Amino acid sequence: MIRILAPLALSLPLFATLPTPQDALALAFPGAQLTRKEHVLSELQAGRVKAQAQVELPGTWTVVYEARKNGVLVGVGFFDTHRVRTLNETLLVAVSPEGRILRVEAVAFREPAEYMAKRAWVNQFEGKALDSQLNLKGAIHPLSGATLTAHAMTDAARRCLALHQVLYLETK
Repeated sequence: MIRILAPLALSLPLFATLPTPQDALALAFPGAQLTRKEHVLSELQAGRVKAQAQVELPGTWTVVYEARKNGVLVGVGFFDTHRVRTLNETLLVAVSPEGRILRVEAVAFREPAEYMAKRAWVNQFEGKALDSQLNLKGAIHPLSGATLTAHAMTDAARRCLALHQVLYLETK
């Protein structure tokens, strides 16, 4: 019985440490008031997001969480659910009002634990903007042993930054 449960026991602490979506928002925007907003992209907006992100956009409906302190927008949180290998991962990508990543936080990871990115690797997204260097051959270092995770996270970051660009920066 111990031999059967040992691999499960080794993976449990990793999953137990994943924050809830609410906790992830609190980590990204401490002390901020959060407002949930839904957006349905027009065909034109969806095309601009896809062109800027250079990755697929799964649909035109998106939910964002606007974070404000004293009425001032301090960031926007996007939850991006995507396939890694055969199973899904959900990330919070927190973006500054200027369009830079504040934080990336996994809130769900269904693949085997050994494919999950470590915090030190994820931290390299902080401060990045949507540009030609935001990829695994540029500013983001590859992730040995978890290449599909690295690609999925980088694509999610690009998608969320493009959504932010279209929804918050191009409309001003």
